[in-house]
Amino acid sequence: MNVRTSWKTISLALAAATLTFAVGCASNQGGADQGGEGKVYQVGISQIVEHPSLDATREGFIAGLKDAGLVEGENLKIDYSNAGGDKSSNATIAQNFEADKKDLVLGIATDSAVALANAIKDAPVIFTAVTDPVGAGLLEDPTKPGGNVTGVSDTHPDEIAKLMDFVAANFPDVKTVGTVINQGEQNAVVSIERAQAALDAHGIKIETAGVANSSEVKQAAESLVGRVEALYVPKDNTVVSAFEAVVDVANKNKLPLFVGDIDSVKRGAFATFGYEYYDIGYTTGKMAADILLNGKNPGDVPVGFPEKLDLYYSEPAAAAQGVEITDAIRGLIADEAVQVIKEVTQAK
Repeated sequence: MNVRTSWKTISLALAAATLTFAVGCASNQGGADQGGEGKVYQVGISQIVEHPSLDATREGFIAGLKDAGLVEGENLKIDYSNAGGDKSSNATIAQNFEADKKDLVLGIATDSAVALANAIKDAPVIFTAVTDPVGAGLLEDPTKPGGNVTGVSDTHPDEIAKLMDFVAANFPDVKTVGTVINQGEQNAVVSIERAQAALDAHGIKIETAGVANSSEVKQAAESLVGRVEALYVPKDNTVVSAFEAVVDVANKNKLPLFVGDIDSVKRGAFATFGYEYYDIGYTTGKMAADILLNGKNPGDVPVGFPEKLDLYYSEPAAAAQGVEITDAIRGLIADEAVQVIKEVTQAK
């Protein structure tokens, strides 16, 4: 072999090695090579604010991933960010996730999900604990989402109407229901619209007290005293994050307190129709795992909705708010599932 041939062979080998290294580096951008052995999936979680329902949703999501084969510290890395109820923080979190090239992102609650969907177009965007994904502009058709966005709603189609019918049937003295609401939360606005539509059939109206942040919740609740015969807090993250303030007003003024989630019943509300938020999160985790591990297109995955809807009521809250647990409430419907809360827990 002459020198010229030898150098040519060496040059070709070096070129091949350089190409192999470059391809390897490129395949590892954003986490690891797609679907390859040793892949560590990068998942970003954005949560609008911390309170028991949303925290349980996040815990369920991580459990759903784990049971599907995606385990933190092994083949999964989770980047969790809490927006603290601030819309600008939501946007920043979304931009950071986009810059990091996450394999998948999860938005817990409407504002977080919308911020992610606006910022991220090249990775799956999954939402959970979103009241009205169509009204929020996340998608147009829940059965065929299209694009890169899908997820699980936290609102059973009948839950708000059933709760309002329950109020009308069992609390005949209630003519006006008071609510504390952040009008900037689309999920809360649509809940009140649905509640009023259901109450219209019974001649009951809703009186609202608006807030912009959690520090205003107590004063807003107090402003309703003397003008309403019951209180209703929908799935409003601003209000729920300061929920004990509403409970205090309800207890001191003997106002039955109804809510949009069962964790708030555990924290001192009287009743709701609902389901465990952990279960919603778990379903979302299994959905996300299917997309990551099996290559499902988010646009082909229908939006999930809660299937189970039980009546939850609290005996301690009933005593504190002057509510009589009648036989009609105990045996609401022969085949109705009723969950009785025996003690009140405080939010962490």
